[in-house]
Amino acid sequence: MILVPSRIAVVTGGNKGIGLEVCCQLAANGITVVLTARDEKRGSEAVEKLQKAGLSEIIFYQLDVTDAPNIGRLADFIKARFGKLDILVNNAAVIGVEYIHDPVDLFNNEELKQELNDVENLTEERLDEVLARFLKHFEVGAVESQGCPVAFSAYKVAMTAMNAYSRILARRHPELRVNCAHPGFVKTDITRNSGLLPPAGGAGYVTKVALLPAGGPTGVYFTLGAEASFF
Repeated sequence: MILVPSRIAVVTGGNKGIGLEVCCQLAANGITVVLTARDEKRGSEAVEKLQKAGLSEIIFYQLDVTDAPNIGRLADFIKARFGKLDILVNNAAVIGVEYIHDPVDLFNNEELKQELNDVENLTEERLDEVLARFLKHFEVGAVESQGCPVAFSAYKVAMTAMNAYSRILARRHPELRVNCAHPGFVKTDITRNSGLLPPAGGAGYVTKVALLPAGGPTGVYFTLGAEASFF
């Protein structure tokens, strides 16, 4: 027998930083949260800490978002345990270096910007081609010649690709709300705690988007809680 709470959320990379605060805020709104993390020990410790703080509707599931079979097992777990999923916060990320000053400045290639902005004609296949071409040039140190950023190029291109893919999903599944949320420059490990906002503040902007009502905006980019252009 499946006992279904009112709403179920999965948060990737939920054991620290923005992800952890998103878990807290969603749980405080009466949502059952599945906190996921690559490291089982750290993830379990994070959940235990939150449960001791009174947020009992948070459970842990070990997840590596780069492992397709692992993702499949999580999907099976959610289906068997709850029978549905209401909210997915795709927060998990890694970066080759820890300090980023301005992750929003993405491309100088106007033609590529226009292509990625043409959501009516953009396809997964075309997005894959763009990424494959970037990787080819990245491997030989020629990203600048393609109008791509030199500093933190892989991180920035990955962000742009995720934004574009989100818009593809939003168009394909109009019954869902699929949006992107920029939390601002937050004090976390990835910024060496040099950000301007505390994790709870940045998470608040993400949570606001995650809690948009049915029929709300979809295929939209939010920055600091407000709608903005993708480029």
